[in-house]
Amino acid sequence: MSVPSRVVRPATEADAPAVLALVERAYRGDVSRAGWTTEADLLDGQRTDLDDVLAALRDPEGRVLLLVEGPRVLASVRLSRAGDAVLLGMFAVEPGLQGSGVGRELLAAAEETMRRELGATRGRMTVLVQRTELLAWYGRRGWVATGGREPFPYGNPRFGLPRRDDLEFVVLEKALA
Repeated sequence: MSVPSRVVRPATEADAPAVLALVERAYRGDVSRAGWTTEADLLDGQRTDLDDVLAALRDPEGRVLLLVEGPRVLASVRLSRAGDAVLLGMFAVEPGLQGSGVGRELLAAAEETMRRELGATRGRMTVLVQRTELLAWYGRRGWVATGGREPFPYGNPRFGLPRRDDLEFVVLEKALA
């Protein structure tokens, strides 16, 4: 019996429920604690919703990429235009597979897609300042803190229910040329 190989492919609208479920598992709740990138100690509530996932899938200037093995979605990432850069977001890896190279594989494919398909010379993302291990992980992959910060959208439960009052985002960039 052959083992299904991993493939990076664009997500379709039919993938929206699987993407939503993966993002929620990877970021929130006790299930997310199986991985090392959980936000469960920082935020309760939802990470995203079906409308947001569908909007990402319908964005003609962006992409949602999946790393799949057979029918199983292992990881997802959203790419969207942000001025002269491409914003990388909603990056999620199945919690039990975090640390196995799945995230590294999808990140490399996302950077290539930003460069080749979206014509970007730089990528941009935001990461909660409290997520030091994740910031270090991105740093080892060439993403650099710009010194910029962005506020957390307190008061908007669509982005989660903060468990702390000091959340803010660090802006990271990577040259893609």
